[in-house]
Amino acid sequence: MAKRNALILGASGLVGGALLRILLNDSTYSEVRAVVRRPLEIRHTKLREHIIDFETLGAHKKIFAVDDVFCCLGTTIKQAGTRENFRRVDFHYPVEAAITAHAAGAQSYYIITAMGSNPRSQIFYNRVKGETEEALSTIPFAALHIFRPSLLLGERIEKRPGERIAAKISSALPFLFSGPLKKYMPIDATVVARAMARAAQSGTRGVFIYESSQIQQMGGGHKQRA
Repeated sequence: MAKRNALILGASGLVGGALLRILLNDSTYSEVRAVVRRPLEIRHTKLREHIIDFETLGAHKKIFAVDDVFCCLGTTIKQAGTRENFRRVDFHYPVEAAITAHAAGAQSYYIITAMGSNPRSQIFYNRVKGETEEALSTIPFAALHIFRPSLLLGERIEKRPGERIAAKISSALPFLFSGPLKKYMPIDATVVARAMARAAQSGTRGVFIYESSQIQQMGGGHKQRA
């Protein structure tokens, strides 16, 4: 089977970093490109690091000439500072990257959005995520895989107190996330990364949306970190 090339947006983030390590050790890929704003602290013979200004994604068509694109970009309104900046990171960058990648010949696009994504949601965060999904679905990739995880667990560089509190609760009181509430169980970033990699390995074509419980199953189970 011919080797493939992959590109990751957001390789310095929680899920993106885990996914980068997985793909670098995956024999499916001969090359993994990481599009970042600052240098990564990782070296590997298969890694090709591209430091660019994300405002000029469309000008880097050659970089996006790969088989599979994985978009792990995401921020919070608090981090972004304004709704406009949040929308730039969570809508404009992923969509611009997808348009550029498709024009460059990419076949598959894999993206993390969020539980509750809905373009008609009254909640701004969920509405933007839903609008991103909607825009991506109009780009004729052979395969579009959308992952909607619940609260992500893992060691971030930036502090997110809410996530740490949720991690402690899910670890100490797992019964709270049973039955109908099971879908809200926080999910480890590595599980999400494994699910994305396994979806790529499947080679399936079409548009797929994975809710958090499905991601847990695909990624090999739940792993908690407090």
